[in-house]
Amino acid sequence: MAHLGAVSAAVLRGGTMFNSSIRSNKPCIPQGTGEIMDMLGSMILSSPTFKDKTGYFPQRDINTQFFALNEGLKTIRKKVGEENYQKLVELSARMRAHFEADPEDKTEDGIKGRDCIMDMEDIIRASNRRKRS
Repeated sequence: MAHLGAVSAAVLRGGTMFNSSIRSNKPCIPQGTGEIMDMLGSMILSSPTFKDKTGYFPQRDINTQFFALNEGLKTIRKKVGEENYQKLVELSARMRAHFEADPEDKTEDGIKGRDCIMDMEDIIRASNRRKRS
């Protein structure tokens, strides 16, 4: 093992240097506006149940997704400003209520939930534009 180097040897011995968070039971909390925008995009695709269809994330559901989203919103609170942060939190709550009311995506609630996602994206984009100006 001496020729592999310290990093490779640690990994071969079962070291934790490169453990992936993919299989972690903890939801991944988005950090910053870019990651929140990515999460909102993925939420549109996985709504209304937010269940993972690939089998890689069996613990993912509406609870873990909204926990991660709301915790992520806290990370951008200062950047977007208090008023926009409160709007985002309110839209998140409304979105969840719409998706819970339409888990099979058969009524208008699913559409209204996705409209909330787009409204959140608009607020974040507008906030980013103001910060650059």
